Formats: sequence, structure tokens, C-alpha cells
Amino acid sequence: MSKVGIATLPLHNSKAPRWLLSRMLKLGKPIVDIIYDMEGAEGIIRRLSDTYWFQGLACVLGFDWHSSGCTTVLGGVLKQIITPQDHGLILAGGKGKHARKVKEHLSERAKILDFNEENIEQLVNVSRLVAKVDNAALQDGFSLYHHLMIVSEENWGIVQQGLDTTIKKARRYHWCSDGLTTYINNPHKDITTEVYKNKVLDMVSSKSQECRKTSIDLIQEGPQKIQRYLNKLRDRAQTSLYDFTMPEKSIKLRKVPHLNMPIPFTLKWESLEAAKQIGVVDYTDLLGIKGIGKGMIRALALISELIWGESPSWKDPAKYSFAVGGKDGIPYPVNLKRMESCAQILKEAINMARLEQKEKLQALKSLHKFINRKSIL
Repeated sequence: MSKVGIATLPLHNSKAPRWLLSRMLKLGKPIVDIIYDMEGAEGIIRRLSDTYWFQGLACVLGFDWHSSGCTTVLGGVLKQIITPQDHGLILAGGKGKHARKVKEHLSERAKILDFNEENIEQLVNVSRLVAKVDNAALQDGFSLYHHLMIVSEENWGIVQQGLDTTIKKARRYHWCSDGLTTYINNPHKDITTEVYKNKVLDMVSSKSQECRKTSIDLIQEGPQKIQRYLNKLRDRAQTSLYDFTMPEKSIKLRKVPHLNMPIPFTLKWESLEAAKQIGVVDYTDLLGIKGIGKGMIRALALISELIWGESPSWKDPAKYSFAVGGKDGIPYPVNLKRMESCAQILKEAINMARLEQKEKLQALKSLHKFINRKSIL
């Protein structure tokens, strides 16, 4: 598996109008059908897991290139036009409360793809782990509110979106099972974002490997020992880590700038004790334990850095910003070749689809605008 991208988009609160939804359904179905004829079920997963292709499809179907609705509304449309009977795919989850219904949605159509209960449970565990990685192991300030899983008999893809209420932006995360090696060591192929943050705790970076090992070692010492480490930090000249991790005392740390990131969560010591009793030896397993959330992951990382000197990565894994720079290669250049390749595939699908000439021209015009957007990025 590899996480293949992240996109950050401005938050739009209004709902998509009916005329737009009907158009998206009318245009989207033949385009998806053509992609299925060209590349099969696995091709659809691969395309939806590509940030550029996903964004291009949203624009072709009528959405603003930078809208948060590109994810949520397009996800809802895809659930209506992609079926296991026609495309060999099940789409599960969605926005808000639907994000937690992955198991329910998979179970409803499991027999069509010949899935048994064990297959469903494995996919549900993957769904939870991927959400945990983006919501807790990667602490970029965006909280997930959308989670869509696309499943075939061979592979799966996940598109999720988080919200940063302070800046009113939404960031999208793409995952694909093809080529799965690890969930915790540089799972990204590339990431695009509108907001590039200065300090992000990235525990799934290769640079965090030793910090992850130290975090696991700390768990073996038990909650009481970890609490003593926190109290030990109180004696330092800087503000204590204990104060930093408690919600009622979320204040700025003066001596270590990158620790200036309050956590509005309490630490669940009983979950840490459960991890010790289970004998967790792998960081992936740690993420799977209920109650091990942002606060505990961050606390373990900070202790590993401040007491044992094993620093995690504090660099935002985003590789490109829509809003600042790009054409000059800062922070990273646009992948023009891949963007143009995605556009060409969409263009072929539009031309081959059984649409009225006017609708084809409008779709191609929207695609043209999306591709030309690279000139101002």
C-alpha cells in the first residue's frame, strides 16, 4: 500500500445544488464506465487514488478546482454511479456519520464480490488503521470528517478528508493498497496541499523510526514510569510536558519552539496499560489499540525526544502548495507529466462516452481550465 497524495482545499459549507448533482451523475457514469472498460476495477481504484486524476474528475463534473466539496460531493456521486455489478467495486463510508459505516456498507454488498466475514473484518481493520494514521500518527491539525473506501476483490483505495477549523481549510488524503509494504514508514508517494505548515508531528516518516522504537520501549515500562518521566520534565527550566498535554493547561512551551502545538485531549492511561499487557512490539499494532490517540502518541514522542534524544519528524509531509509558489519549485515542483497524463485519460473517456455534443464540450472545457490551472500554480 502507499498513500499517494494529500490535497488541501478551502472549506465550502453550502450544499451542491440539485442541477449540479444531476449533471455530475449524468456525466460521471459514462466516464467511469469507459475507465472500467479501459483499465478494469483496479484501474478505477488506481485513478481515484491519484490526487490529480481525482481533482480533474471533480472539475470535469462541474466543481471548482479548489473546493472542499470536490471530495465530499464527488464521493457521494461515486457511490451512486459505481456498483459491484457494473464495475466490480464496493464503495463504503462517506461524510460525517457515514464515515463510520464502512463495515455496514461492505456487508450489504459482500456477496456480490464473494467476500466472507473474515474478508470484511480485514478490510474494516485496514479502514480503521488508515484513519488512525492520518488522524493521530500524522498530526497536521486536520481532523477527519470524510472517509470513503473503494474495494475490489484484489485491492482497495481510501479517500479521506480532514478539517482544520482554525484556518477553515480541508485537506484530502489518498491511499491505495497496490504495492503495500508498510503503514508507518513513508507511506506517501506524493502529497499536494494549499497550506504548508511549519511544524507537523509525522510519526510515519522514516525520520521518526527511532522515535517509534523508543515509544514502544516506553510502553513496556508502564504508565507509572511514563508519568514519572512527565513529572521529571517539570523540573526543567521550560514549561512542563505534563502541563502541555493536559487540556486545561494547554500553553506554549518557551524553550522548544516545535512543541508549541496544544492538544485538546486527555491521556488515557488505561489504554497504555492495555498496550503493555498485550506486549505491543510494533508501532502499527500500537495505532490499532483503542484509546491510543493524538495525546498519547504525541506524549510518547516528546518523551522520546526530550529525555532519550530520539527526535520524530516535525516536517509537514506535504510536497506542494497550490496557493504559494510551485512553478519555481518551492516547496516542490508540480508533477506536470502526471497531471497531463491524467488529463489525457479523462479526455479520452469523455470523447468515448455516449454524451451529447454540448455536454462533451462543456466537460472538455472544464478539464482544459483545470489543466491550465498549472500555469498559475
